[in-house]
Amino acid sequence: MSPSRGLDRRAFLELAGGGVVVLVALGPAALRAQDARRVYPEDFNAYLVIGENGRVTVFSGKIEMGQGAMTSQAQMVAEELGVELASIDMVLGDTDRCPWDMGTFGSLTTRMFGPALRAAAAQARLVLTTLAARKLGVSQDRLVVKAGRVTVAGEPNRAVSYGELSKGARITQVVDDKAVLRAASEFRVMGASPPRLDAPEKVTGAAKYAADIRIPGMLYARILRPPMHGATLLRLDTAVAEQLPGITVIRHDYLVAVLHADPESAATALASLKADWRLPEAKLDQDSIFEHIVANSPARKEVLNRGDLALARAGSATVFEASYQKGYVAHAALEPHAALAEMKNGRMTVWASTQTPFPTRDRIATALGLDTTNVRVLTPFLGGGFGGKSAAGQAVEAARLAQITGKPVQVAWTRAEEFFNDTFDPASVVEIVSGVDRDGKISFWDYSVYAAGERGATPCYEMASARIRSAGSTSYGSDAEGASVHPFAVGAWRGPGANMNVFAIESQIDTMASAARADALAFRLRNLNDARMRRVLHAAATAFGWKAAVAPSGRGFGLACVVDAGTYVATMAEVKVDPASGKITVQRIVCAQDMGIVVNPEGAKMQVEGGITMGLGYTLAEELRFRGGEILDRNFDSYDIPRFSGVPRIEAVLLRNDDLAPQGGGEPSITTTGAVIANAVFDATGARMLRLPLTAERVRQAILKRPRT
Repeated sequence: MSPSRGLDRRAFLELAGGGVVVLVALGPAALRAQDARRVYPEDFNAYLVIGENGRVTVFSGKIEMGQGAMTSQAQMVAEELGVELASIDMVLGDTDRCPWDMGTFGSLTTRMFGPALRAAAAQARLVLTTLAARKLGVSQDRLVVKAGRVTVAGEPNRAVSYGELSKGARITQVVDDKAVLRAASEFRVMGASPPRLDAPEKVTGAAKYAADIRIPGMLYARILRPPMHGATLLRLDTAVAEQLPGITVIRHDYLVAVLHADPESAATALASLKADWRLPEAKLDQDSIFEHIVANSPARKEVLNRGDLALARAGSATVFEASYQKGYVAHAALEPHAALAEMKNGRMTVWASTQTPFPTRDRIATALGLDTTNVRVLTPFLGGGFGGKSAAGQAVEAARLAQITGKPVQVAWTRAEEFFNDTFDPASVVEIVSGVDRDGKISFWDYSVYAAGERGATPCYEMASARIRSAGSTSYGSDAEGASVHPFAVGAWRGPGANMNVFAIESQIDTMASAARADALAFRLRNLNDARMRRVLHAAATAFGWKAAVAPSGRGFGLACVVDAGTYVATMAEVKVDPASGKITVQRIVCAQDMGIVVNPEGAKMQVEGGITMGLGYTLAEELRFRGGEILDRNFDSYDIPRFSGVPRIEAVLLRNDDLAPQGGGEPSITTTGAVIANAVFDATGARMLRLPLTAERVRQAILKRPRT
């Protein structure tokens, strides 16, 4: 990042609005000890301002896409600063006003960014109580802070508000993330579930998303897309479009677009373009891709290697070999990608639906040949992201067209474009060879994962001899090395890679438990020394009403557990399966989580429920159909996502663990969904499912082929 982003103290305070400003440094002690005459916003990951009116403004590079981050961040600040939640204003995802942030993904906001925010607020409280002690003429240990007001203990009339203390102040404090934080026993705001700060706007329809932004003189762009990935444009006839009133036709390098002040007119002009394409040969589809991935992946790298696999295998009572598969999955967010760009006075401003405001700013600057100081990205609300709004290609498209035309330009993808341009959750393969000894203990574990990466690939069980190897990742195929593995772009999808790894691991564990004639829960506990996971498993079993039985028992009970994003998860499910059709009906799911301190219990439960509901999609139906680079699913008429009618009763059990800082909440619950349903299907039918999604036809075929006893 260019050093020109540096601001002197006066300019920074003017930008912040004066008052008391507290910043949390990312870097080493040398950075934290820097003098306040030079302030570089990109060197900090949190700051807040207490103004003369007593209001607290929090500037965060994180964004709100439905996960409740706006509210939970405000709660952490309110708790540590000692103010009411209603006195906090949140400024999110504005690259001109907020500190640098890599993006909102990976269940990182609360567990990684939260400590920085809490540290900033705690330091601000220290600054203000220091000022109050001087003003009131008492020592700090006699002061009590409540609702933004500092009072002398036992003397309620001797008090001063934060606003009064900030009046005329020009104070900048730099603090590391080691500030003294409140203990959980002192919490008033954290641990509660206040109404979400974004709820009124969203409930009333006042909330603005990128496609809702309007500015005078803006044009709507429609962009020519190839019929399939890898196609080459041979000839283009734009004559008809150029004759349409008010239409501007742009052809610049690979970018071909038509623009108009009316979006329907732009769509009409796009339809009039006549393009001839050279199409690549279609060699792969959703069924042949798995063999291709294994054959064309790079060499497997070792993630873990301990013990003597050969010796352990030779001493095993039973050896198990299986290959698990999962197809491509689309993000299918409610809101398609959109962006509005305006070039004014040599500076580009872009309103974009993006999870990564700062990286998006940098990509726009590179594409337009501008310094990053001349690009500003603002992030309205997002209607879902799930990792799919990280690349933000539509923002670059809008910015390029605005630069070319000199007018504001909006690019809003249609649903068909959304499917075509998506960075899909990659198809992947896991191969496992494992064994149990005569005591029902796991004797060895040999695990190879292709294209799903390492997240969730390490089991939580005790295994003296184990090897884990990984080839490729969830973003594999987007670079030169992996260009031949996937026929189109792939990328992060909620819980990247962990959905596949947990499906494979927990299915294999269940297979081993059944062969050992052990109850699925008892087998896991037998091979598990982690006290925290054992506690979570017992909590799930109690809430679910788990009764010991060897699968398949005919009951349709399933179990899966994982450690993801610092959170311990145990999920149990009950299903019914129609053996004639293979249709699965999920009746209930219980998910127990130990996620450390829970900032907002209702918000955390919503994340559990949302993750499981979304997980039902990749588990039961979601799989992209394609032929080479041609995407065959372009809308929800053929691509199935979960419907409310199919969502079972979901119970979220949050275990109290106030000794641990808050951990991830947005993704852990989704990672066990595929495994727990597959294991429940096995318990109901005796059919072991090796490929996701568990479509009715696949289940029906597996039932027909199941071993007869």
